[in-house]
Amino acid sequence: MQAEAVLDCANHHGEGILWDPAGARLWWTDIHGRALWWHDPARGTSGHHAMPDRLCAFAPRAGGGWIMAFAGGVELWAADLTPARRIADFEPANPHTRFNDGRTDRQGRFVVGGMNEGTGEADSTVIRVDADLTVETIIAGVACANSTCFAPDGATMYFTDTTERRIRAYPYADRLGTPRILADLAGEPGLPDGSCTDADGGVWNAAWDGAQVTRIAPDGRITHRIALPVPKATCCAFGGDDLATLFITTSRLGMSPAQLAAAPLSGALFAARPGLCGVADTPFAG
Repeated sequence: MQAEAVLDCANHHGEGILWDPAGARLWWTDIHGRALWWHDPARGTSGHHAMPDRLCAFAPRAGGGWIMAFAGGVELWAADLTPARRIADFEPANPHTRFNDGRTDRQGRFVVGGMNEGTGEADSTVIRVDADLTVETIIAGVACANSTCFAPDGATMYFTDTTERRIRAYPYADRLGTPRILADLAGEPGLPDGSCTDADGGVWNAAWDGAQVTRIAPDGRITHRIALPVPKATCCAFGGDDLATLFITTSRLGMSPAQLAAAPLSGALFAARPGLCGVADTPFAG
C-alpha cells in the first residue's frame, strides 16, 4: 500500500501526531520548526500555532487545555494555547538531552521519554506524569526514546530505544514489568521511530530513513507495509470519524538540497486506509 500526501506542510521535523475526537482534529508538532499543527480532514482545513520552544510531545487534557513536553520541561497550557504552569524541568543537569516521544496511557497518565542529541549516550530517561502532576522515572539508561504506545486494554506498553532497533513490550500497570521483545527490526529498512496501536492490538511503526510504516502483530509478525515517497517517516496515528485512516508525519531534518529535490514531499502529512481501525488516545487526566 502507498500512502498519499494529505498536506504539503514542509515540516522541518513533524512528530507526535494524535487524533483528538473531542474537536475532530488531527494534531502534531513540527519540533524544529517550533510549531503545533492541526488538520480537520472533514473540512479540509489546517493551520499551525507558533511555539516558544521545541515542542516534542503533547496531549489534550480531559478538562480542557493541553499538557506539553517541550525540549527542556513539561508544562500545562490553556485551551487557547497560552502557557499556564510549569510542572517539571527535564534533566537540567544534562546539557545534551531533551524530550523526544510520548503519549498518554489508557488511564490518562502522560508518558514521555528523552534522547541524547549531543553525544548519543544512553543517559536519558522515560518519565510518567500522573493526574495529580507527580512525576516519576519509569525507564532509565535511554539513548533515544521512541514508539511509546499502549495496547487497547492498557496492559502493555510498547517502547523502543531507537538505536537498539527492537520494540519492547512491557507489562504495564502502576509499575513496569520485565519486557519481552515484540519485534527485532535490525533487518528492516531504517530505524524504528514513533508508533501507535490499532483496535486489534497491532503496533504501527514509522521507519526513520526507511520510507515506510509497518504493522507488527501481537505475535511479532509484520503483517502490513505502507510505502512512502519520502525517506523519513516519524510517527503515525489513526484518525477520522471512523478511526480508520492512518495519518503519518514525516521530516526533512538533515536532508541535502539534492535529497529534497529527489523527495520534495519530505515533511508533508500523509495518509492511508489499511483496512483496520485505531484506538483514540486517552486525554491527560490531570
